[in-house]
Amino acid sequence: MTESSFRSGDHEQHPQAGRAPQGPAETHLHAPVNPEWPPPPPYAPAPQAPAARRRRTRGPVTLLAAVAIAAAAVGGGTAYGIQELTHSDGTVAASTTGADAVPAAKKGSVAAIAAAVSPSVVEINATSNAGRSTGSGVILTGDGEIVTNNHVVSGASSVKVRTHDGKTYTARVVGTDSKKDLALIKLENASGLSPASLGDSDALQVGDQVVAIGSPEGLTGTVTSGIVSALHRDVTVSTDEGQQQQQGDGGWPFEFGGRQFNGDTGDSTTTYKAIQTDASLNPGNSGGALINASGQIIGINSAMFSSATSSSSSDAGSVGLGFAIPINTVKSDLAALRAGGSGD
Repeated sequence: MTESSFRSGDHEQHPQAGRAPQGPAETHLHAPVNPEWPPPPPYAPAPQAPAARRRRTRGPVTLLAAVAIAAAAVGGGTAYGIQELTHSDGTVAASTTGADAVPAAKKGSVAAIAAAVSPSVVEINATSNAGRSTGSGVILTGDGEIVTNNHVVSGASSVKVRTHDGKTYTARVVGTDSKKDLALIKLENASGLSPASLGDSDALQVGDQVVAIGSPEGLTGTVTSGIVSALHRDVTVSTDEGQQQQQGDGGWPFEFGGRQFNGDTGDSTTTYKAIQTDASLNPGNSGGALINASGQIIGINSAMFSSATSSSSSDAGSVGLGFAIPINTVKSDLAALRAGGSGD
C-alpha cells in the first residue's frame, strides 16, 4: 500500500519531469548516507495483502448473516419460523415448539411463569340442556382460537369466555374430538389476544416442574404448581353429551386403573395417554394449561381424582392426582379440529 511507494531509493532513482539530468555533483544523492545501513528490500511487498484484507472483511458479514438467521429462528413466533423453513405445505409438526415464555434467568420461577402465561388462559362458561359447565381454555391465536376439553363445551347451546383482563366474549364451537377429549372454539370480534407458546410434551421427564393455570370453581386465573408424577397414563373419559358437565359438585367422570372416579362414565368412553401431575386440579381446571419451567404449554388439564363424590364432604377436592392431555396430541389434532373435528 502507501508505505511501499515512499521507500528510500524507489521514486528518486528517476529524473523528475522537466529537469535535465544533473551532473556528477548530484550523483552522491543516490548513494546511502551511511554505508552500514541495510539496502532497501529488493522487491515490493506482496500484492496479495489487499485481497487478504477484503477476505477478512467478508468473514464478519457472513457471520452476521448467520446470526440473523439464527435470531429469526429463536425470536418471537418461533413455531411459525420453523414451519416456514421446514414445512412449506403449512403443516405444523408435532415436534415444533414455540419460544420460551420466560427469560432464561427466571426459568422455573412460578411467579414469572404465571405472569407470562396467565394472559393466554381463559375461563369458559357453557350452557346446554344438561346444565351449565365451567372450564378453562388456552389461547392459540391473537384473533381468538382457543383449545379446551370436549367435555367442557359438549352439547353447548351457548358459550361465553372471559379473558385475563376481564373482557367477556361470545364464542362458537369450531370442532370437537370426543375421542381425544379436545375441542376448538373461536371468539367473536376478538383481536390482540396473547397466544400461548406451545412446548414439546415428548421431552417431558418424570420429576419435571410444572405449573397449572385455570378457573377451578370459577376462580379465574388460579395458579398451582407441582411436578410431572408419571407419563403415558391410560385415562378413560365419557364421550356422552351431558356426562362431562362440571357443576362444581364432585368433578367430572373418568376411569383410571379400572376404577371409576367422580361419577359414572356411562357406556360410551374413550381412552388416551395422559400426563399425571400432582399440581392441584379441581373442577373448572378442565381445558386449562399445564406449563413447563420455560413457560411453554405442555398439556391441557383434563381430569382429576377426588376422594369424594360430593363437595359437601370434607374430603372433596384435589388430592394431587391430576391428568393432562399432552400438547403434542393437541398439535396433531389441530388441523382436524379446525375442519370441524371428528365429532364421534
